[in-house]
Amino acid sequence: MKTNAIVLGLVAASVWTGSAFVNKPAEVPTVKAAAKATTYAVDTEQSVINWNGKKVTGEHYGTVKINKGTLSVDGNKLTGGTVEADMKTLTSLDLKDNENMYNRLVTHLKSDDFFSVEKHPVATFVITKATPKGGSQYDLTGNLTIKGITQPVTFPATVNITKNGVEANGKMSVDRTKYDIKFRSKSFFENLGDKAIYDDFTLEVKLLAKKGTV
Repeated sequence: MKTNAIVLGLVAASVWTGSAFVNKPAEVPTVKAAAKATTYAVDTEQSVINWNGKKVTGEHYGTVKINKGTLSVDGNKLTGGTVEADMKTLTSLDLKDNENMYNRLVTHLKSDDFFSVEKHPVATFVITKATPKGGSQYDLTGNLTIKGITQPVTFPATVNITKNGVEANGKMSVDRTKYDIKFRSKSFFENLGDKAIYDDFTLEVKLLAKKGTV
């Protein structure tokens, strides 16, 4: 009898442990959800693009307003963004007090000699890579489209991120001839003398982006 009791006990134990093994649900590893990037809308009233172009005898400078834009942030790092400029708003600040010269310059800049604004009313910049350089400094790489022509550009920028939004400022140098703007370029025309206009011009982009509808 004692032997039978021991055998029965072993059988019961094996059945219980076997059932526990079969019925125990498999452990599923916990996968931590990736943080979702936050996209901020550019405040077009507090953002602007400043342009500067130089020629042998001097320079002109002014502004272009921004139609819309976004800046994307993951944690405390800028990851992307877009800017659309309204080329119809191109102005000259250096000639603002000379109406005749102002109208001549702005009309010429909007013509087919330069930006062909009637055919190409917007210019865009799309960030494809934002490389942190320490602190608030970045190298921004992206695609700049002017007159329907897209070229890659890279330039340094300062980016400050807060809980309420993003402030980004950067200046890029642009070779206008890559966008089919060749008027009085020494790269394409000879004997221009002091009528020559330099190929490179600068665009200084100042953006303030805030939380809100994108």
